[in-house]
Amino acid sequence: MANTMVMNEKKIRNALHVSSDTKRFSAVSTVVLGFLSVLALLPIILIVIASFTDETTLLRNGYSFFPEKWSTDAYVYMFQQGATIFRAYGISVLVTLVGTLISVLITTMIAYPMSRKNFRFKNVLAFFVFFTMLFNGGVVPSYMMWTQLFNIKNTIWALILPNYLCGAFNIFLVRNYYANSIPDALIESAQIDGASELTIFFKIIFPLAVPTVATISLFTALTYWNDWVNALYYIQKPQYYGIQNLLIRIMNNIQYLKSGAASVAVGTGAVQLPSNAVRMSMAVIGILPIVVIYPFVQKYFVKGVVVGAVKG
Repeated sequence: MANTMVMNEKKIRNALHVSSDTKRFSAVSTVVLGFLSVLALLPIILIVIASFTDETTLLRNGYSFFPEKWSTDAYVYMFQQGATIFRAYGISVLVTLVGTLISVLITTMIAYPMSRKNFRFKNVLAFFVFFTMLFNGGVVPSYMMWTQLFNIKNTIWALILPNYLCGAFNIFLVRNYYANSIPDALIESAQIDGASELTIFFKIIFPLAVPTVATISLFTALTYWNDWVNALYYIQKPQYYGIQNLLIRIMNNIQYLKSGAASVAVGTGAVQLPSNAVRMSMAVIGILPIVVIYPFVQKYFVKGVVVGAVKG
């Protein structure tokens, strides 16, 4: 009896010690990660402040977290040039939504047979998918294929189809999620009930893969939203420029901002367009949708990446 009490006391003492160590580790981790998070946010905060800083102050003092003079001239100009900016914004939104939808559908459908143990050619399919991670045809052959064979130059499809429609990394992420998180017995029972492969995929597999679908959707949406290469290669008509390409156009041609159309009336007088602040304000608008969307998919993000990254 005495020995049992001594053993119980030791277990309690060890449990308290482990609990104390866990609390200290959690506290230190919280402080360190909080500090790193603040460092990561500082550049974004600086961009937002710069977009509300007076142009003269920017030119004289540079970028600062505490500017001498605030101004909304950049946003006034953007609203007055709404036709160009909002069209570019709409193009980016359309390309991101359509591209993400098609990409997620193709990615999840390719990953499904690769995750099935009874699929005879799953290793062959996996090899071809993995091969694309190591090698590609290059810029010139890709350009010739998309412009001469598919004839998508100067169309909205030029912003959707090349480069980002299907990524090998996302395919393997989804495949591993299917293999590790969805039991084979569930698929077998559906087959016994007479369900076809398409029925199994759309009514069983896809709904159960919400964490990884949300994860690859975020990855793909970020890629499409930040893309400017496709428009650089395949688009010559400015009406198909997205927000990123319009920003690059403004940054590379500062005379565009200082032309006659670049003077706007603010208050009672005409002022020169705040070109540096405009660039910062467009950067703010460029990252705003991602900042808004991310909190809604964050709860799926870690689970989708961790489970999908485990080798099946």
